[in-house]
Amino acid sequence: MIKVVDVYKSFQMGTHVLPVLKGIHLEIARGEMLAIVGASGAGKSTLLHIIGTLDRPTSGAVFYNGQDLFQQSEREQAEFRNRRIGFVFQFHHLLPEFTALENTYLPALIQYRPLGEARPEAIQLLKEVGLENRLHHKPGELSGGEQQRVAVARALMQRPDLVLADEPTGNLDTHTGEALFTLLRQLNRTCGTAFVIVTHNEKVSAQADRIVRMEDGVITGAETGSKISQ
Repeated sequence: MIKVVDVYKSFQMGTHVLPVLKGIHLEIARGEMLAIVGASGAGKSTLLHIIGTLDRPTSGAVFYNGQDLFQQSEREQAEFRNRRIGFVFQFHHLLPEFTALENTYLPALIQYRPLGEARPEAIQLLKEVGLENRLHHKPGELSGGEQQRVAVARALMQRPDLVLADEPTGNLDTHTGEALFTLLRQLNRTCGTAFVIVTHNEKVSAQADRIVRMEDGVITGAETGSKISQ
């Protein structure tokens, strides 16, 4: 589904060039749950942003179903992001004036889908993440774990092929974070959506199908998750 080919990324810091990614090769299969682990500054988030076309590589290519995403126009890339990719970040980025339900179906309205179609889908997604009793609560009335569950439901609203999650449990306590990751695993199975998750939590990453380790801008190894429930 996704193929990253010899991707390099550098940032210009005044007169200094800072290399962040150095020849990354990675494939993501349809329906796979992939965890990317490594120390801060290893390049994990930058790689995630490039896969999601939020940033461009300095060189190299990213293919989606054989199409080179960075040979497409900005409009085509935006269409790819809106229809094929869901994003979950460490901070939920929910709109404070909207309810959990409204935050969830907002991406569908941006894509000009009718409210009568989007609203019941959003209700079903919030039920799937265990928030059927929080539909009309605003973010400030929800716990941190509940806020992230709304963010997950929102990411799935367009039924994307791939969800990119950058430290989704990083702002949560250990128990809540592990519960959220278990939920992501369940959704991965039931929806068939692929997940790529950046995490520092080794216990959490062990639930993934595959673990990719990064260090200093390169992939240093890959292994199968050791605690996958059959």
